Amino acid sequence: MTAMQNVSLGAHYVVNLPAPDDFGFWRERARSLIQCDVPPDRISWVEPGGTGDLFAQDGPSRGAKRLPVPEPDARPVRVSKRFMNLARNAALHSDPERFGLLYRILWRMQANPRFLEDKADPDVRRLEELDKSVRRDSHKMHAFVRFREVAGEDGAAHYVAWFEPDHHIVRANAGFFMRRFASMNWSILTPRGCIHWDGETMRESGPARRSDAPSGDPIEDLWKSYYASIFNPARLKVGAMLSEMPRKYWKNMPEAELIPDLIAGAQAREASMVETGALAFEERPETLPAIARAIENCRKCPIGELHNRAVMGEGPRDATLMIVGEQPGDQEDESGRPFVGPAGQLLDQYLERTGIDRGAAYVTNAVKHFKYVQRGKRRIHQSPGAKEIDTCRWWIEAERTIVKPKLVLALGASAARSLLGRTVSISKARGQPFALEDGAEMWVSAHPSYLLRLEGEAREKQAALFAADLAAVKERLGKIAA
Repeated sequence: MTAMQNVSLGAHYVVNLPAPDDFGFWRERARSLIQCDVPPDRISWVEPGGTGDLFAQDGPSRGAKRLPVPEPDARPVRVSKRFMNLARNAALHSDPERFGLLYRILWRMQANPRFLEDKADPDVRRLEELDKSVRRDSHKMHAFVRFREVAGEDGAAHYVAWFEPDHHIVRANAGFFMRRFASMNWSILTPRGCIHWDGETMRESGPARRSDAPSGDPIEDLWKSYYASIFNPARLKVGAMLSEMPRKYWKNMPEAELIPDLIAGAQAREASMVETGALAFEERPETLPAIARAIENCRKCPIGELHNRAVMGEGPRDATLMIVGEQPGDQEDESGRPFVGPAGQLLDQYLERTGIDRGAAYVTNAVKHFKYVQRGKRRIHQSPGAKEIDTCRWWIEAERTIVKPKLVLALGASAARSLLGRTVSISKARGQPFALEDGAEMWVSAHPSYLLRLEGEAREKQAALFAADLAAVKERLGKIAA
């Protein structure tokens, strides 16, 4: 790939990026430009093939100025870990304005380091939208790539898959497939570029066409038989299935041709399973993966009948601290992970300030499915009722039995009820430990979503109480560890 030139046109700079997913290149150029006080409206960020490439014709031979170089004592650039995580993902989006957006946010963060906390700001919302879209595209690639066997040049088996990503995610996800299929020789072909693995070396090549990939192989009949055998009609939700597995991916998935008939026969198969008792829960699962599979099948309350997905807890199997929320929200339902939406992001900020490592905690929810009402295209959060919380105690107790946390932090009244079996007042319960039946301590605080609904002095007061609750938990964890 040829190197691009950075050209100054009067007071305006054009930065031609060497690749559409080269976040590292953008980061270095952005840092220098910030240190030289170049505002966002004086920069054009152009990826290969962009309309701004015509400026690249003006090189040093025509007297064009290069990008300014910061002084040795230039002020350091302020940047948060959260911005870097969001920006690295957003840079993979197909939006041609993404690098301009990233620079604009970085510029604004120099005056206001906490700028990303303003969820109402259009730039912040757009950044989170780009991040979410790229994560979803990567998830689809992980889930829907299907390899087909072909004969390699040396006669050995080679496996080829075709995938059509929406964004520039192929290179970023190469490591996932290298780790998962380390001993295979494989290629993933896409219209945005291809990756190839020979068991030792990863290499890249240019875009491919659908006709370059095979259309079938001898083992597909076995795979389709397996898929039909594991298809569970009791957990079938057609709307949720189409949302999670859009029809655009079906043409690359051999099992997809079975789906219409499997859906058509689902009701009769479910009735047969109920008759034989196959859907009954007799004993709690003994492993966390087994719980995850079981809650997918749970239909013990009406929430499980909605078009949603079960969201399992996540964290170390032997975590000292367990954090329990109320239920998944819209973003958690889409990602399949707890506490990734606005409330989760706020929780992460407070945990980081307090010195509590979220990665060392087991994070879960009292209720495992998202309860909502549909209004147009929006899903509006609804609080679970006492009966629904009590029904889901089966699962939270199963998680506690396996993880065996020494301290449990209940965020909100629903979480506290799922652990104590009764409703408590947050204002009265916070700041003091409760002894659970298994010997663990439970501490209670407000749910971070409560803070998001407040404004002004009310929010400041509750935020201070929330921070104090986490500080008390941090102190207690230190004593437990000692």
